[in-house]
Amino acid sequence: MSSETGAVARHRAFSFSRIYAITINTLTELTRLKVFYFLLIFALLLIGSSIFMAQLTFQQEFQILKDVSLGAMSIFTSLLAIVATARLIPQDIEDRTIYTILAKPVPRFEYLLGKIAGVLLLLATVRQMSKAPREQVDDALRALRSSALNVDIFPGIVIIYLKACLLAALTLFVSTFATTNIFTIVVMAFIYFIGHLQATAREYWLQGHSSGWITHAFLAVVALIFPDLQAFNLVDDIVVGAAISLGLFAKTALLGIFYTTIYTLLAAFVFYGKEL
Repeated sequence: MSSETGAVARHRAFSFSRIYAITINTLTELTRLKVFYFLLIFALLLIGSSIFMAQLTFQQEFQILKDVSLGAMSIFTSLLAIVATARLIPQDIEDRTIYTILAKPVPRFEYLLGKIAGVLLLLATVRQMSKAPREQVDDALRALRSSALNVDIFPGIVIIYLKACLLAALTLFVSTFATTNIFTIVVMAFIYFIGHLQATAREYWLQGHSSGWITHAFLAVVALIFPDLQAFNLVDDIVVGAAISLGLFAKTALLGIFYTTIYTLLAAFVFYGKEL
C-alpha cells in the first residue's frame, strides 16, 4: 500500500519531462497551422516591400528599412502570440485531447506551462526560418556595418519578443474563461488597442482635466489591469540611431517578464477552478 502511494506521489510530482513533452507537442501543432505561414509570408512581404518605398540615399533607405522591418516584426509576433495562444485550450477541449492529458494525471499547471512554453518557443524560433546562406549573411553584415547599424538594434528585438510573450500570457489568461478562440481574439484586440492608447489617454486626462484622486485611482486601476504596450515601442529611437540606455532596457524587460509571469499565474489560478 505504501509503495503504491509513493508511486502515485512520484507520478504527481512536478515533472520537467512532462512539460517538455507538452511544449514540443504544442510547437509541432502550431507550426502546422495555415495562419502561421500566412502571417509569416505577410511579414516577409512587408519587409521586402520596404526596399522599394524610397529611392533615396542608401542611409535614408536603410532607416526606412529598419523602421518597416522592426514594425513588421512587432506586429507579426504580436499577432502570432495572440492567434496561436487563443486556440490552445478551446481546440484541446473541442478535440477532447485535454481530457486524455489531464487523466494521466498531468497537473493543470504543468499543462498550461507546457502550452505557453510552446508558444514562446515558436516566437523565439521564427527568426531561424529565414536564415540566408553564410556568404550572403557576411555580405549583408559588411553593408550594414558601413551604414551605421550597431548592436543597439538587438535590445529592441529583445523587447519586441518580451512584448509578444506578455501578449501570449495575457491571451492564455483570457482563454481560460472564454468559450471560443474567436471570443478570445476579439477581447485581445480590444486589450491590444487599449494598451497602446492608454499612455496617450492618461496624459490627456492628467493635463487637460482635473487630476483629482478619483482620476488618479481610475488611471492606476486601468494601468494595472491593462499593460502599457506603448512602453515596449522602442522602434522610433532605434530608427534614428539613438542607443537604448541600459536602465530603460532593464526597466522595460523587467516589466515584460513581470506581466508575463503574473498573467501565467492568473491563468493557472482560473484554470484550476474551471470545470472540464
